[in-house]
Amino acid sequence: MEKLKILGKFPKEQWMRLMVGIIMAYAITATALIATAVGITYTGLQETALPIIVAITCFVSVLVAGFDASRKAESNGWIWGMVAGGIYALVLLCIVIWVSGGFVADLRKLMLLVLAILGGGVGGMIGINFKKR
Repeated sequence: MEKLKILGKFPKEQWMRLMVGIIMAYAITATALIATAVGITYTGLQETALPIIVAITCFVSVLVAGFDASRKAESNGWIWGMVAGGIYALVLLCIVIWVSGGFVADLRKLMLLVLAILGGGVGGMIGINFKKR
């Protein structure tokens, strides 16, 4: 709980950086999923590959979100990355619930949440150590 109090001490610019990272993650996700849809429609790409493509896309997206959210942070990059990954996953789950018409708890949704938080944390660790000096 002490670590979460730290997030409130950062300037408004850091919160904006967090939002920019999440928006970039969704841009990556949208681009990859549109490319996948085109690939399924016009090539021999099978729909059975879709869960793997979605998982890889989400992981890469939250890495970018975590990286971008923590790049300008003074410290605790992994926390900023995990926050970015968690927000990404929660928004994505809300979209899935809205599109599907209801919530059904399953292992795939839990894995998405865990993967997003961990991937964001890893991206945050990379971003905090990738500052321009």
